[in-house]
Amino acid sequence: MSGRLEGKVAVVTGAGSGFGEGIAKRYAAEGAKVVVADLNEGSAARVAREIGSAAIAVTADVTKTAGVTAMVTDATDVFGRLDILVNNAGYTHRNCDLLDVSEDDFNKIMAVNAKAIYLATLQVVPIMEKQGGGVIINTASTAGLRPRPGLTWYNASKGFAITATKSMAVELAPKKIRVNALCPVAGETAMLDRFMGEDTPERRAAFKATIPLGRLSTPEDIANAALYLASDEAEFITGVALEIDGGRCI
Repeated sequence: MSGRLEGKVAVVTGAGSGFGEGIAKRYAAEGAKVVVADLNEGSAARVAREIGSAAIAVTADVTKTAGVTAMVTDATDVFGRLDILVNNAGYTHRNCDLLDVSEDDFNKIMAVNAKAIYLATLQVVPIMEKQGGGVIINTASTAGLRPRPGLTWYNASKGFAITATKSMAVELAPKKIRVNALCPVAGETAMLDRFMGEDTPERRAAFKATIPLGRLSTPEDIANAALYLASDEAEFITGVALEIDGGRCI
């Protein structure tokens, strides 16, 4: 039985850990060839090695044109096409007063969470259009839908991702390119301590109490949603900001 992404080639950024790793591994399990892109060379290599021959590792700074160009070129040179782009790389400041976020942190947040989507879009849209279509998935956040104090500038960057997704979806629809966003609630990733300010059992319990289904998200939760949106089963779905949040945004 063939996988749901058989014959597809996917680039997943920030795929060296967390949600990106989960997505890359699920895509490969469903038949896709995967470019595991990450700023951390060792992490990207580990994930690609664990996936096997269906994956290659690429060290890429997605905030720089040269990094994005190299990442996309590697995908097409090695696998011959590019069907799915997952803009998953993300960055956040620590949970704090909005006046206490440094300009350097603000710039990095906007570069990774916003500019990277722009740069990757410039590279992949011409390729997808020539192939007759494709899928772009942007990892946004519940923070872009239901912002709360303490993460204001991060929240704003995820609001950008959601609005960009919807506008891209309309503009790229005639090219048969679907664009959707994932909106996870906080999960078991390296950024969790930054989201909460401090990762303690008490803070985790308090945060879980705000999620009706009573737990944090997992990479598997996000990967399942990303698989559906990338598959042909979602061929009529575009411009959606899908909440994967256990009811948090209700």
